[in-house]
Amino acid sequence: MISVSNLSLYFGGQDVFSNISLTVNKGNKIGLVGKNGAGKSTLLNLFSTKITPNSGAVSIPNSLKIGYLTQDLDFNDGLSVIDEAKKAFTDINILQKSIDNLNMEISKRTDFESDSYLELINQLHEKQEEFQIKGGNDLQSTISQVLLGLGFMQPDFTRQTNEFSGGWRMRIELAKILLQKPDVMLLDEPTNHLDIESIIWLENWLKKYKGALVLVSHDRLFLDGVTNRTVEIAFGKLNDYKASYTKYVTLRKDRQEKQIQAKKNQDKYIAETKVLINKFRAKKNKAAFAQTLIKKLEKLERIEVEQEDIAKMKFKFSPAPHSGKVSLIAKSISKNYEKLQVLKGVNLEIVKGEKIAFVGKNGEGKTTLAKIIVDELEFEGNVKLGHQVNIGYYAQNQSDFLDENKTVLQCIQDAADVNTSGKVRDILGSFLFSNDDVDKKIKVLSGGERARVALCKLLLEPINFLIMDEPTNHLDMMSKDILKRALKDYDGSLIVVSHDRDFLQGLTEKVYEFKNKNIKEYIGDINTFLAERDLMDFKQLEKTEKKESRKDKKEEQLSYQQNKEQIREKRKLQNRISKLEKQIDNLEKELKQLDKQLAEPAEFQKLSKQKGFFDKYQQNQLKLNEMVQDWENAVEQLEQQKA
Repeated sequence: MISVSNLSLYFGGQDVFSNISLTVNKGNKIGLVGKNGAGKSTLLNLFSTKITPNSGAVSIPNSLKIGYLTQDLDFNDGLSVIDEAKKAFTDINILQKSIDNLNMEISKRTDFESDSYLELINQLHEKQEEFQIKGGNDLQSTISQVLLGLGFMQPDFTRQTNEFSGGWRMRIELAKILLQKPDVMLLDEPTNHLDIESIIWLENWLKKYKGALVLVSHDRLFLDGVTNRTVEIAFGKLNDYKASYTKYVTLRKDRQEKQIQAKKNQDKYIAETKVLINKFRAKKNKAAFAQTLIKKLEKLERIEVEQEDIAKMKFKFSPAPHSGKVSLIAKSISKNYEKLQVLKGVNLEIVKGEKIAFVGKNGEGKTTLAKIIVDELEFEGNVKLGHQVNIGYYAQNQSDFLDENKTVLQCIQDAADVNTSGKVRDILGSFLFSNDDVDKKIKVLSGGERARVALCKLLLEPINFLIMDEPTNHLDMMSKDILKRALKDYDGSLIVVSHDRDFLQGLTEKVYEFKNKNIKEYIGDINTFLAERDLMDFKQLEKTEKKESRKDKKEEQLSYQQNKEQIREKRKLQNRISKLEKQIDNLEKELKQLDKQLAEPAEFQKLSKQKGFFDKYQQNQLKLNEMVQDWENAVEQLEQQKA
């Protein structure tokens, strides 16, 4: 479907890709992985022809329909959510316009028996039939299903798109791409602005999607649930693995270990061969032999070990300055956005050094309370910071506050004070910005690189109360792990808003769940919270609690019966396999004994005189083949049941 051949790309003399090749076939669900700035988003831009390579080619059939969700989108105003979503159906919209025009023309006619009038009626019927075949009559329900799945409520459908935040408008763009059902879908960090419920819905939708998918994500669970192929980008090269993310990690390790061992063996062979060449090349009678060895080495294909980009951030937060025993006291906090009440009567107290997680569904007030604490929103109630408490705040869209026209170095220098101005380059180096990287402008950085700049700014002043809202958005997996370790070692107070269970595990000692305009406290880390809530999976946190209906009970009973039947069938197969294995073993022993006897001339003469011996021998051979075939079929059926 999409073919990349010997492609190279460089910006400002720096290689992004060097002679890479890749093919995206129908049914491929590819996860693009690699460090921030490795070129994942750039590769998507090449696929979508937004940029062109310096050499090589990207081959895309003219008829191929591509849907591309980028991290940076330009939004258009003036339409409601439902009308914006309808723009995804170009063909149906054209048909609807034709039908409207025909109806208008017909309404003006009075020559009901003329040929031209009848022709208009025929055209209308044909258009209406085509409209129905293409799903025009089900358009509303189709759009509703996707919008509801991505977290919109029914009343949101008629609201203007400019009433929503950037994250919600990104969901509208994602909805349009899903509704288009293109041949190839390119998704760049689609889960960054989704809550868990929406992530689950999107994961299930993509599993059923028949087209090809190329996905950039740093969500391990999402990648494992959706992809069947992983392409790693490192040092301008691609390493292709026919496996989902977790299997890829294991396969990469095994592959590298085998490559290392093979290279050691080859290096040993080359060294030994060179010794022989040097030994014999000076001897006349051995010179030809030495030349043969030289040619062998020249033709030898050298083994290369796959490079792994192990460069990683190295940072830790400065020791928290001294402060009072209590970091924050919030009483009777309420917040309304016009008629919508988000928080009502919330009370919160944070003791010095506490690490707290805010969890819950999008729109329940987590970010709102964080902004109230840092005095970015007006509210009802009272917030009092402790003695000498100094807050550092990392917002969801923190990187948006960076000046795009400044370089990385200028951005950090502007934020530095007298104590840190001399350490700016060292600090940037710990965040993987070194040499020419510091002279890059913010506007050319990837989302992950911008996030690293924003994190870097947090280190420039001593902080004893840190509030982080979705800090893992855009960060690669290695950077997420490093940030987590730094936060665990941080000795100040911490509030972290996140939907990332891996990130939260072992990080916080208290969890506040946001629900029904208020908060509920759980002592312990995220695992303790999940146990108390009796949740099998963190994803269930986002699901709406519903009473079990009669239909649900009936389906449960049906599921139970089906499960019972499957267990019964599985046992039958297992018993059959066991029985066949014994029969095959006995018959093989019998035939083996006869073969041994037939190998002896005297025994052969004796057995050949027995009437029907060889007929029976042949029948047993056929019987053995049939039993082996039956055994293979039974084993295959059992494996299918397990799958």
